[in-house]
Amino acid sequence: MEFIELVTKRFSARKYASRKVEPEKLQTILEAGRLAPTACNNQPVKLIVVESDEGLEKLKKGSKTFDAPLAIIVCADLNKCWKRPHDRKSSGDIDASIVTDHLMLQATELGLGSVWVCSFDPEIVRREFNIPANFEPVNLLIIGYSTDEEPNPRHFIRKNIDEIVIKESF
Repeated sequence: MEFIELVTKRFSARKYASRKVEPEKLQTILEAGRLAPTACNNQPVKLIVVESDEGLEKLKKGSKTFDAPLAIIVCADLNKCWKRPHDRKSSGDIDASIVTDHLMLQATELGLGSVWVCSFDPEIVRREFNIPANFEPVNLLIIGYSTDEEPNPRHFIRKNIDEIVIKESF
């Protein structure tokens, strides 16, 4: 599949079959995340794979899971993130987002649906999954076999290229 076809095909799925994601597909998805670039190649991201019924119930205390059979909690190790020297901005959110994007696109290529979740209670997730203080749960990636017939209509709303690209300077 061509890359542009892959990114066009991918959408936020919010309905899933109960069918589990096969271990080999999960491994391929995780490998795509492992290979994602990070600032200075520090690789400050940890992925908590949640696929047991017990784990998914714990996750539901702090987030929607859309009854998917698999979730990955994407965390950034704040002690290992690169920091921009000029203003000390941490690369944690950026690194975690790049990794999440790789996971999400690999899932799509494998015929799986996904939804990137940022609306969750980080303190509940931290507590339920024993996440140490130096790790920030940045986002959740929900994955499974989508039963959504078609994407939400918002998926098709895209700005024209000339509305988002500026050449040389504002």
